[in-house]
Amino acid sequence: MIRAFRAVLLRDLRLAGRIGGSGALSLVFFLMIVVLVPFALGPDLNLLSRIGPAILWLAAVLATLIGLDRLFQADEEDGSLDLLTGAPVPLELVVLAKALAHWLTTGLPLALAAPLFGLLVALSPTAMAATSLTLLLGTPALTFIGAVGAALTASIRRGGLILAVVVLPLMIPTLIFGVSAAESATGGTVPFATPLVILGALSLVAGVVGTLGAAAALRWSE
Repeated sequence: MIRAFRAVLLRDLRLAGRIGGSGALSLVFFLMIVVLVPFALGPDLNLLSRIGPAILWLAAVLATLIGLDRLFQADEEDGSLDLLTGAPVPLELVVLAKALAHWLTTGLPLALAAPLFGLLVALSPTAMAATSLTLLLGTPALTFIGAVGAALTASIRRGGLILAVVVLPLMIPTLIFGVSAAESATGGTVPFATPLVILGALSLVAGVVGTLGAAAALRWSE
């Protein structure tokens, strides 16, 4: 099972790199949002630094959706999904490997790039580090929640809009606690550790529930 998990993970990572992958597109989309928002709000650095974590988190949520609809749809179109479903390996393991590959090429780069993009919204070094840490802990939840929607829309052509409508409401708790944790690091009534622990718990729960839910959705779509 470990060899099968590694094979699926490496396959998706190679495909992401070969196609140009959703990771690069997500970073570009992330950058576009972070650049455009200051133009809309004006040159008020105090305002930008105050809402900077919220801007970065909102951009990360939207950027995570880039390419998410292709998580299972590409395999559905070329017949690979039928082979993966019929393989003597638990489908949950396949879903876990594909979701992890998506996070490694999308969520992880966003978390690592957050300090650099934080300069565009006048974040302090403490706020940059806190936002990057919260994204590192919270983006797995976004990926696994999105995996359920991707499994539900795998057989629907151009299902990206439906996917966004389905998963965005479910991503709101992660967004709330992610922003709360990032803002509490620079002062606030709530200790930094409290929303951070909840954010980590959301990712763990989403990892389990999302893997099981996506696998069940793929079996149901058959």
